[in-house]
Amino acid sequence: MNDQSVLGQIVLGYSPMVDRHRAISAARLTVFPSRADAAPDAAALLEAVAEVWPADGGRVSLNVASEAALNELVRFKPAANVMLEIPAFMACDLANGDALRAMHAHGSTLLIKGRPLQPLPREVLPCFAYSIIDLADERRDGSPPPGGVTRTIPHIQAGVRTLVEMEQAFQRGAIAVLGWPIDDVVAARNVKGGPRPELQFIVELINRVDREEPADRLEAVLKTDPTLAFRLMRYINSPAFGLSVEINSFRHAIMVLGYNRLKRWLALLLASASRDPNVKPVMYAAVRRGLLMEELGSQGADADQRSEMFICGVFSLLDRLMGQPLPELMRSIPVPETVRAALAEQSGPYHAQLELVRAIESESVIDIRNAAEATMLGLPEVNRAVLRALAGARQLD
Repeated sequence: MNDQSVLGQIVLGYSPMVDRHRAISAARLTVFPSRADAAPDAAALLEAVAEVWPADGGRVSLNVASEAALNELVRFKPAANVMLEIPAFMACDLANGDALRAMHAHGSTLLIKGRPLQPLPREVLPCFAYSIIDLADERRDGSPPPGGVTRTIPHIQAGVRTLVEMEQAFQRGAIAVLGWPIDDVVAARNVKGGPRPELQFIVELINRVDREEPADRLEAVLKTDPTLAFRLMRYINSPAFGLSVEINSFRHAIMVLGYNRLKRWLALLLASASRDPNVKPVMYAAVRRGLLMEELGSQGADADQRSEMFICGVFSLLDRLMGQPLPELMRSIPVPETVRAALAEQSGPYHAQLELVRAIESESVIDIRNAAEATMLGLPEVNRAVLRALAGARQLD
């Protein structure tokens, strides 16, 4: 795609939709027009979305900050796995009723976003499967609704940033939350005894790989935890990493990949090994951060630098996973100096890219623009990296 494509017309952000079981039930893709006076090409946008989330490839909720583009998307009737968020003011507009009813009849999933200032038209109300209520606008307290008030649409809580906020949202009856409930994980997991054994096991394996111990010794260590061994082999052989041969053993992995490249897969394994359900959003974020950092380096970085950027992104959330500050963790886990500088000192050559990734997660168009400028990347390149990273992550899920 070139700069005239839809990737030059938009600014992208993303976040997860987390259900009551702490599973990621869908991805949310937030789409801003890059120019306030021009709506992005709706057909091209849906085509780009379908490349990441084909009809059989999981669900995505489109949060499009353009009334004109939304009107076009409604008329295009996206695939059944593409949910469309409709602002409350558009849902209440009688002029949109026919299009919304046609989309509902087509089998599309519609979500009403925000609190309507007036009751929804009776014929439109059944079109919406869920309502999205931002945490800042939440008025529920877990009690039954007041007299005369009937709530017929299950609600999703948006703007959730902490585990406490997530728990409270579910107590108030939310069926899911939108956002990154990761901000208070460090405090919640900062307990005596250190990291969980399964995490410490992988840290030890990373250290052994860093020392380049013989393959047979490393394989013997990995065989003591068959579950982790299976997951590592699954990651290495996933389409997301494009190897031309199938890896059938840890020893084979060392022969094909070498010690340095193997650290990449162990980093991914470390970031996704926790069995705590509350950490699932952290693991989701860490995998995507790694892949997105790597994609952001595809324009000018060499293979070793892209590998370092991948590890930088994955390890940027280790403090939340392991309950220890990042500077402390960087002393126990071998990482390149460039990665340590970005994570422990907020400096070095990868710091700007990591800030861009965080801005994309924040779904703030101003922050994304500013961070992209700091990396000297154009918005089309950034958007392309986002979509490629999300596609790669979906192949790993």
